[in-house]
Amino acid sequence: MADKETQILLVEDEPSLLAGLLLNLQLEGYRVTAAPNGALAVNHLKNGKFDLVILDLMLPDMNGMDILAQMRDRGDYTPVLILSARDEIETKVQGLSTGADDYLTKPFDVKELYARVQAILRRHNGAVNNVSFGDIKVFLDERRVEKNGREVHLTPLEYDLLVYFIKNPSIAFSREALLRNIWPTGTDATVRTVDNFIVTLRKKVDDHRKPRHFITVRGHGYRFNI
Repeated sequence: MADKETQILLVEDEPSLLAGLLLNLQLEGYRVTAAPNGALAVNHLKNGKFDLVILDLMLPDMNGMDILAQMRDRGDYTPVLILSARDEIETKVQGLSTGADDYLTKPFDVKELYARVQAILRRHNGAVNNVSFGDIKVFLDERRVEKNGREVHLTPLEYDLLVYFIKNPSIAFSREALLRNIWPTGTDATVRTVDNFIVTLRKKVDDHRKPRHFITVRGHGYRFNI
């Protein structure tokens, strides 16, 4: 069961789904505030404190993506789980790039929702300090990487790119999206720079001859599989 002090803002306009999610999350032990429209959600966010926001995108009065952007613009880094019927890769990438912590498409299994909520809360409560895949272990607090127990030396940008992929598994990112989210504003890096970094990461933390984790998505960019 959840910590009874965990506060969730549930932003969803479809009445039956709102009622069902509200009941199920409360049964799991969460304290839930419901907002059936964007204006009410914005008001709650300005006047309350939450541990997580579950956010629909297609609201009757405003776009949920705008609510997310406003939160991040004013320095509100409350974790956000987008819950939307929009399943286009471009929309998922936009949501994650705008600052969402996860993206779940409708329809969904409520058990998966619980799992994603718990994972986000663990990350933001500091319970997850390292991540493992294959023979690689990433120590997030220390910005350190090991392969088979031996330290792997990554540049700061290589490390940032690796962690970005780890936090957004299975999402196909374009090279342009990776440039926007990893490289500093005003950089002279190009899409070819992204390719070179992927080649380096494959050599350091993957099998560059037959990659298992850094997968090329032809005509688009790259996807990371844990």
